[in-house]
Amino acid sequence: MFITFEGPEGSGKTSVANEISRKLEALGYSILRTREPGGTPIAEDIREILLNKKNGVLDPRAEALLFAASRRQHLVEKVWPALAEGKIVICDRFLDSSLAYQGGARGLGVDNVLNINLFATEGRYPDLTLLFDISPENGLARIAKNANREVNRLDLEKLEFHKKVRQTFLDLAKRYSDRYVIIDASLPLEVVVENAYKAITSRLGDPR
Repeated sequence: MFITFEGPEGSGKTSVANEISRKLEALGYSILRTREPGGTPIAEDIREILLNKKNGVLDPRAEALLFAASRRQHLVEKVWPALAEGKIVICDRFLDSSLAYQGGARGLGVDNVLNINLFATEGRYPDLTLLFDISPENGLARIAKNANREVNRLDLEKLEFHKKVRQTFLDLAKRYSDRYVIIDASLPLEVVVENAYKAITSRLGDPR
């Protein structure tokens, strides 16, 4: 099963993904925990270009193409082999982030960015997408309070940009309602983890 965790900046999805992975492993599932952009050496190199604060002049279309290139390499090298081995893949961001950030917030058009990415993914979508929803104001405030979190190029965008990201995610949840589950990320972490855990285990069979 291919599960993706999506959400605006500061939604806490990375922390939840770590907890969920441990819980599922305790049940006997074999888990691959990974992230985008990145996940493999080549994809991580592309990540450095994409998120480096020095690259503020990166063209939006070039940005979208680099995300898709990183995604392709990640799928071929890591995600698809893990799925072929019967593992559950939990990925921190995937296709929908490109649709929200470049398609929606950058104004390139969701369908335009979708077409780029369907070429990269050979039409493969996640089996389940958890959207950790939080207001941009609360999400960015969390980032500001977390001294251990690296602030990347996208974190520095204006509030209006992050509002567009969130709204596009919510629109995508309606468009892909068969695979989306919205999780209220403003709740305490342990509650968010439990809600996410229930959403995933309700769709999984017996690990034995």
